[in-house]
Amino acid sequence: MVAPPTPYASGMRVKPCAAAAMFLIVCGAAHGEPPAARPRAADLGLKVGILAPGPLDAITDVAGVAVGQTTLVRGENVRTGVTAIVPHPGNLFKEKVPAAIYVGNGFGKLTGVTQVEELGELETPILLTSTLSVPRAADALLTYMLALSGNEKVLSVNPVVGETNDGYLNDIRGRHITAEDVLAALRDARGGPVEEGAVGAGTGTVAFGWKGGIGTASRRLPRSLGGYTVGVLVQTNFGGVLQIAGAPVGIELGRYELRRELEQAGNGRDQGDGSCMMVVATDAPLDARALKRLAARAWLGLARTGGTATNGSGEYALAFSTAPQVRIRADDPAPLRRSELVTTNAMTPLFLAAIEATEEAVYNSLLKATTTSGNGHTIEALPIEPTVAILRKHQVIR
Repeated sequence: MVAPPTPYASGMRVKPCAAAAMFLIVCGAAHGEPPAARPRAADLGLKVGILAPGPLDAITDVAGVAVGQTTLVRGENVRTGVTAIVPHPGNLFKEKVPAAIYVGNGFGKLTGVTQVEELGELETPILLTSTLSVPRAADALLTYMLALSGNEKVLSVNPVVGETNDGYLNDIRGRHITAEDVLAALRDARGGPVEEGAVGAGTGTVAFGWKGGIGTASRRLPRSLGGYTVGVLVQTNFGGVLQIAGAPVGIELGRYELRRELEQAGNGRDQGDGSCMMVVATDAPLDARALKRLAARAWLGLARTGGTATNGSGEYALAFSTAPQVRIRADDPAPLRRSELVTTNAMTPLFLAAIEATEEAVYNSLLKATTTSGNGHTIEALPIEPTVAILRKHQVIR
């Protein structure tokens, strides 16, 4: 996608060269606000939807799912990174998982999409990174997969790499992501809490005119509805008119798409071009057809936040199932029995879980992100106190 012309445009391990002085800039310490001090949505008392979150309220609540991140903060201009999502700890090429991709607006560089669509399978971890670093990330992912024990005779691998354009805060043309950065994210992938905000692939992203980044959330169905978990991770880098649980935060803070045109406040334009990558994981036994339907509901969660999917924005949702009974094993070609799958009529609660988790993940990406300077620009973090005041005013929180 095109490099972002304005603050509304597109898109942990910190490299050793990220010195203390740069840490102050990226983490917003100049504002007296270390990343740990910024809340998640739940910390504000914000309850999104009706379903309960998992224990971590993260994609890693889906058993076996791991996340690893490499964050690059270097000099005045490098603000980028890699986020890796690993569906299970085994060899994914030998034990593939069913998967599907829903394309909301296809202005993007999602590598591997056609084979996932054709076969309904995912055979590598999912990588998220910067637009112009997709080819290098894909090549590094090939290196990783070919080196796995048991893959010595593999001659074809379908790497899946998504992106958003971080060219407003990052020297995107420099293509600073290296193979070692990608391999580090894959090696560091683990379960447990997921770092959010300006980390990994979200280091240089911008959402709704504020600092975007990585966000995650989950929902767990009650036993009466199957007891399944749905977890979502997002890379937010897009425009729109931010609303949080219906409260018009973007409007009341005076930062939203088309504001200048609507107010006739000059010739400038608040562009919304960018992207959002949404990764949906579940332990519900679903085939590729059902997963595509689930991925489509992530888009509804994005819409609830006020995202508008502008012409130059790429919005993709990728969903996969970790359920052991639906995995595609090279050494066990037994056909899947339909009785092992969640029935069509039982999909509705999973749809709602994906919607709610995606919505909350977007909020978490904004709330945890910190003011970031880079590439000659500064993007402010969403201000917490004014946002809380708006949420209270509209009775979203007490």
